[in-house]
Amino acid sequence: WAVLAAPALLLAACSGSGSETSGAPATSTTEAAGLGEGFGPERGGRRALVGFDEVAATITAADGTTCEVCLMAATTDAERQRGLMEVTDDELGGYDGMLFRFPAEIEGGFWMRNTPLPLSIAYFDGSGAFVSSTDMDPCRDSASCPSYPADEPFRYALEVPAGGLPDLGVGEGSTIRVDGDRCPDADTAS
Repeated sequence: WAVLAAPALLLAACSGSGSETSGAPATSTTEAAGLGEGFGPERGGRRALVGFDEVAATITAADGTTCEVCLMAATTDAERQRGLMEVTDDELGGYDGMLFRFPAEIEGGFWMRNTPLPLSIAYFDGSGAFVSSTDMDPCRDSASCPSYPADEPFRYALEVPAGGLPDLGVGEGSTIRVDGDRCPDADTAS
């Protein structure tokens, strides 16, 4: 979970492909009991963590290429605090990662307490512009886990398995746009 927010995870393989859509950002009314304890039922070819919704987003790289992603959404305090704690499935139930969304820009960072998967995190401001990113090391249940702060205030944090941000086009000059609260069905014909 996070110092000021829980970790968010994103894993996708876009590398220059994707399309754009539009819509309203996702919200959730999840209760804290049982939140994140295992994966829920399959929906559209994916299985979200129990109590988490999904959100479709588009990442635009600095060179203009776009990557459409489907993310688990952490929009409530309870979801942001839980994040990817205790998750061991590096494929995240078929999701590209987790997007943490805050009501307004905040300062601070995330930590990896009780998070066994190494993750990369990218922070984006209220307009969706890239702020900074870093890799985060797993940490056991310890109050001494390090914090990984953003370089500037942020409204969105995107977590992916370690090293996965460049595959999505995330880096200096990139942007993220939340497209809607439902993702297209996953391509399960692979």
